[in-house]
Amino acid sequence: MGAFEYKALDAGGKETRGVLEGDNSRQVRQLLRDKGCIPLFVEEVQQKEAKKSQQIRFFSGVSATDLSLLTRQLATLVKSGLPIEEALSAVSQQTEKPRLKSMMMGVRSRVLEGRSLAMALADYPHIFSELFCSTVEAGEQSGHINVVLDRLSDYTESRQQLQQKLMLALLYPVLISLVAVAVVVLMLAFVVPQVVEMFNHIDQELPALTQGLIAVSDFVSGFGIYVMFAIVAAVIIFTYALRNDKIKYIYHRFLLRIPFISKLVRGLNTARFARTFSILVASGVPVLEAMRISAQVLVNLPMRQAVRDAAKKVREGEAVNKALQANGFFPPMIVYLIASGEASGKLEEMLERAADSQEREMETLLSALMGLFEPLMILFMGGTVLMIVLAIMLPILDMNQLVK
Repeated sequence: MGAFEYKALDAGGKETRGVLEGDNSRQVRQLLRDKGCIPLFVEEVQQKEAKKSQQIRFFSGVSATDLSLLTRQLATLVKSGLPIEEALSAVSQQTEKPRLKSMMMGVRSRVLEGRSLAMALADYPHIFSELFCSTVEAGEQSGHINVVLDRLSDYTESRQQLQQKLMLALLYPVLISLVAVAVVVLMLAFVVPQVVEMFNHIDQELPALTQGLIAVSDFVSGFGIYVMFAIVAAVIIFTYALRNDKIKYIYHRFLLRIPFISKLVRGLNTARFARTFSILVASGVPVLEAMRISAQVLVNLPMRQAVRDAAKKVREGEAVNKALQANGFFPPMIVYLIASGEASGKLEEMLERAADSQEREMETLLSALMGLFEPLMILFMGGTVLMIVLAIMLPILDMNQLVK
C-alpha cells in the first residue's frame, strides 16, 4: 500500500486535491469514482518526491523550520504512547502544507507495509538525512525511539536556530553593502557627470583628484553595465565550477588558509560536527558509524576528509581525540573535551559541551563582526562622499582664487 496525491473534480465540478492510500493508482482512481469524483491526476507520493530529489537542492528539500516542527510533533506524540503509524497520521493532519501532508502519509503507508520507521524515512533522502535515519534506526533497535526522537527534535531546533542567527547576521551587512555600492555607482554614473560638466569650458588644468573622479565617472557611465554583466557571469561560472569536487576541494582548502575566514570556517564546521557526533553517540550508534555520518555534515571538504581519515585510524585502534588532533583542523578545546569524554566514559556528554562551547564562540565572533561592520561601512561611505565633494569643490575654489 502506498500514498497517492490526486487532483479530481467533485460532483459540483469543483477541483479538489488530497492524498489517498491504495495499492496502486488504478485503485485510487476507482476510490475517487466511488465518491462521485472525476480523477484528473493521480501520482504516488514517493515517485513525486523522487523526481524532486533530482532537481536543484534548494527546491527539492523542506525548510529547517518545517523539519524542526515536524520532528517535535512526532516526538511528542510517540512519547505520549501513540503508535508510530497513528502518530504519523496525526502529524500529517496537523500540518497545513500539502507537500508535508502527503509526504507523512507516504511514510505512514510504508510503516503499515511492515517497514521500520527508519526505512520509511530513507525513501525521502533529500528531506531526511542519513543522520536522521541512522539515529531513528538506532532508537528502534534499542527500544527507545521516543527518547531518540526527542533528541532529534532538539537537534533540528538548535540547527534551525543557528541557521536563523547566521542568516540574520549576514542579511544586514549584505543589504547595507548593496545599498552603499548602488548609491556610489548612481552618483558616479548620473550625478557627477552633470556637476563636472561646468568644468569643460575652463582653460586651467583641473586638480588630479577631479581628473580621477571624471575618469572613474566616465568609465562607470560607459562600461558599468558591461562590468555588472561580467560580475554576474563570473559568479555563475564560479558556482558551476564548484560542482567539480577537485575545484571545490582546492577552494575550501584556500579558505582554511585565510587568517580570519579560516577561524570562522573551522568554528562553524566544528560545531556542526560535534553536535552531530554527540546525538549519534547518545542514541547508541557505534562510534565508527557515528564518525562516518558526522563527516557528511561537514561543508568544508578538507575537514570532511580529515574526519574520514580519523575514522580509519580509530578503526585501527587509535583514540578518537588523537585521531582528530593529528589533522590540526579542530580546536584544542574540542580535542581535550573529547579526550576527557573517552577517559570518563561520557563521550556524548563531552561532545555536547564541545558543541555548546563552539556555537557560543561563533555567536560571539559574529556579534563582534556585526558590531564592527556598521561603523566601518559608515566610514567607507563618508570617505567616498568626501572624496567626491572635494573633487568637485577644488576646481571651484581655484576659480574663486583666480577671480580675486
